[in-house]
Amino acid sequence: MSTKRKRAAAPKEPIRLRFKPLANGNKSIYLDSYKDGIRAYEFLKLHLIPERTPAAKLQNKETLQTATAIKAQRIIDLNNAVHGLQNNRKKSNANFIEYCKHRAEVKKQKAAGSERGTFLIYKTLIFHLDQFAGNKTTFKQIDKAFCNNFISYLKQARSQRNNEPLNPNTILSYIKTLEAILNAAIDDEIIIHNPLKKIKDKPTKQETHINFLTADEVKKLEQTDCTKPQVKNAFLFCCYTGLRFSDVKAITWEKLQHINGRWLYVYRQQKTDKPQYTQVSDKAATYLPPRPHTAADTDFVFDIPNNGYTNIFLSLWAAKAGINKKVTFHVARHTNATLLLSKGVPIETISKQLGHSSIQVTQIYAEVLDESLMKAVDTLNHL
Repeated sequence: MSTKRKRAAAPKEPIRLRFKPLANGNKSIYLDSYKDGIRAYEFLKLHLIPERTPAAKLQNKETLQTATAIKAQRIIDLNNAVHGLQNNRKKSNANFIEYCKHRAEVKKQKAAGSERGTFLIYKTLIFHLDQFAGNKTTFKQIDKAFCNNFISYLKQARSQRNNEPLNPNTILSYIKTLEAILNAAIDDEIIIHNPLKKIKDKPTKQETHINFLTADEVKKLEQTDCTKPQVKNAFLFCCYTGLRFSDVKAITWEKLQHINGRWLYVYRQQKTDKPQYTQVSDKAATYLPPRPHTAADTDFVFDIPNNGYTNIFLSLWAAKAGINKKVTFHVARHTNATLLLSKGVPIETISKQLGHSSIQVTQIYAEVLDESLMKAVDTLNHL
């Protein structure tokens, strides 16, 4: 009695390759799929040619390999649909720049609609992505090579604000923001992995070099004429108040209040959008221009150009005063902090005056002074 077992029938493939003869002797390749009682055909625009030569035989072999790979992908897509998995092929064609703008708006709403902080980082990142790849970039293009090339672009790019090379820590903030956007895209089931995670040689945080003026250097500037007197007055006003360029440029007469013989500047910081009250010392007040009789409350106190132009005037002025340092408006803010610390003002008071969100931010000035003191002591080694 025969004990042969019947071989189990191989399961039928849901999608099969088919061939349609054409009048010219070629064969058109198409996919034949059958699901839920419905048959569908997909012509692949691939053709087999008569194998009259070895070259033709090789070409057909490569064409069949391509058709087989397409069939395998269609089967995967079909199985994903059966098991309720998301087919990402359409989503991968979504506009990446538009998605970045969407994520920026999410951050803006979380900040109660304020265009500051993280939102501004998103905004400048989008600008650089547009410059690098164009506003029609899709998620399909975002891979490891794209990310590597974008990092290389950032290292050569220049700031929108002052046209200077991007600071390494600024580049790092853009990369971290891009990584956050790609992680959000994973959560939204647009992509399945973050290509930035495959990059090992990413930018790292660098120690910030604080550039500031000594008391003697401030005196030199006070004694030196500037081709733009309003720039000189605004800069020295910042040295004695610690204001940022954006905030000193935005001073209007109505925001300056004279209370009990002292000036107080009441405003909202442009960088943080937080309310701030800055005490204006008598020394700082000497650099306030006299208010014209015709000036309205909403008129600006200092008539100064944008940051890029003011920094040009500052460089010329500093060179004329014999100061061999790169002087920008932010140097005035650093100068205010270091001068106050050197005079023994508590760091908590300085932090409040500068409007820092945390005393840890102000602590860096104490570290800078310690470093400067060590350098000063080391000069005795050469006596």
